[in-house]
Amino acid sequence: MFVSASQAQMPRSRPRSPINPFQAYAPSGPQRARAPNITPQQCIKPEQYKSDPHRSVMRPFFRSSVSLAFTSRIRATNIIAIRNMTLPKTQKAVVFETNGGPLEYKDIAVPEPKENEILINVKYSGVCHTDLHAWKGDWPLATKLPLVGGHEGAGPVVALGKNVKGWKIGDLAGIKWLNGSCLLCELCQHGNEPNCADADLSGYTHDGSFQQYATADAIQAARIPQGTDLAQVAPILCAGITVYKALKTADLLAGQWVAISGAGGGLGSLAIQYAAAMGYRVVAIDGGDEKRDFCNSLGAEKFIDFRTSKDIVKDVIAATNGGAHGAINVSVSEKAIAQSVEYLRPTGVSVLVGLPAGAKVVAPVFEAVVKSVSIRGSYVGNRADSAEAIDFFARGLIKCPIKIVGLSELPKIYELMEEGKILGRYVVDTEK
Repeated sequence: MFVSASQAQMPRSRPRSPINPFQAYAPSGPQRARAPNITPQQCIKPEQYKSDPHRSVMRPFFRSSVSLAFTSRIRATNIIAIRNMTLPKTQKAVVFETNGGPLEYKDIAVPEPKENEILINVKYSGVCHTDLHAWKGDWPLATKLPLVGGHEGAGPVVALGKNVKGWKIGDLAGIKWLNGSCLLCELCQHGNEPNCADADLSGYTHDGSFQQYATADAIQAARIPQGTDLAQVAPILCAGITVYKALKTADLLAGQWVAISGAGGGLGSLAIQYAAAMGYRVVAIDGGDEKRDFCNSLGAEKFIDFRTSKDIVKDVIAATNGGAHGAINVSVSEKAIAQSVEYLRPTGVSVLVGLPAGAKVVAPVFEAVVKSVSIRGSYVGNRADSAEAIDFFARGLIKCPIKIVGLSELPKIYELMEEGKILGRYVVDTEK
C-alpha cells in the first residue's frame, strides 16, 4: 500500500479512518508510484469496473478481505475480461478430420482462451499456400487432427485470458503463423522465435483462422492499428511478414537489384511492393501477359516471362546489367530455385521461401565458391519483423490485391491454388 509523506509521519498506533475498498482503484504502471496524487478523475469507480477495458491489469489500491473476495470472483475462470456482449457458444468453421479428407463447413464450439491467450472475433482471413499443405499433410511436420486451418486472421479482441496484459477489449489483433513459442530457449532469446522447437503454429498445430472466433497467444498476436481495413491487412499477417523478412535476409542496399521468382502470386505481389518501398529495383519472374501487366503495376522495373524465355539465367543477367544482387524464391519450382543461384552476381544472396514438397537445392559448387554467393532460408518474421511489416502497410506503402469470398468457398480456393490460377491473394469473409 502506498502512503503519503504526511501519513508516514503519523504514529503507527493511531487508528486510520475507515476506507471503502471499492471507492477507488489506482492504475497500474508508472502512475502507481504517484498514487497519493491521483485525482478522482484518474480513478476507476466501482460502477466502471465492469465495463472498463483496462480492468484486466488493474490492482486494488487498498487491500482488504472484501476487495480480495471481489477480485477472486472475477478470476474464478481463465477469462478475466470479456466484451460487453454475449459470446455465442457455437460458430461457423471449416474443419477437416483427416489430411486430404473432406473440408467441412459446419458449426463447432467457440474456444475459450487460456490464461495467456486472447480470443479474436475473426472477421477476415487470408488463404495461404501453406494452408493447402496443411490440409494435404504433405509436409514432414504432422498437423493436429481434426484441424481448423488458417493463419492470416484479423478482427477485434473479445475476451482476455486472466494473465494477459497489454491488450484490451476492442483492440484489433492478428493471428499469425507463429501462434506461440517458449520464449526461454536460446533461439527465442535471440529473436528467432519462429525457429523455437516448441513453436505452436496457427492452422497447423493450433486451430487457426478459418473460423469466426479463434485464440492466439497474447505475446505473439499481431497488433493492428485502429481503423485498418481488416480484409486488406489479413494477407500481411503471413504473406507480407514472410516476404518482408526474406528481403531483410537478403541484406541488400537501396538501389540494388532483386529478382523475385513467382512474382505474380500472393507472396510475390507483396514482395514486389515491399522491395520497392525498401528502395530496391525489382525484376519479376512469372508467366503470361496478365502477370506481366500485374507485376509492372506493382512496381517491377523488368519482367521475365519463363514461358517464352529461352534462357532465364541470361535474361535476368542482361536485365540487371550483370546479375541480381539478391533473389527471393517464392515459387514452388525446384528448377526456379536452381536458376536463382546462377543468375546472381558475385556476392549475391538467394533466399529460399517457397516450399515445394520434396524439393532439393541444386547448385554448381565451383561457381558458388568463386562467385562467393550465399543461399539462405527464410521462414517467417519475429515480433519486430511483424510490427515493421504492418507499419509499411499502415502507411499506405503496400496494397494487397485481394479477392474476397465466403469462408464456405474455401475448397474452391484450394482447387484454384492447385491449378496455379490465383492472381494476387484470396481472403475469406467468415460471415459467409
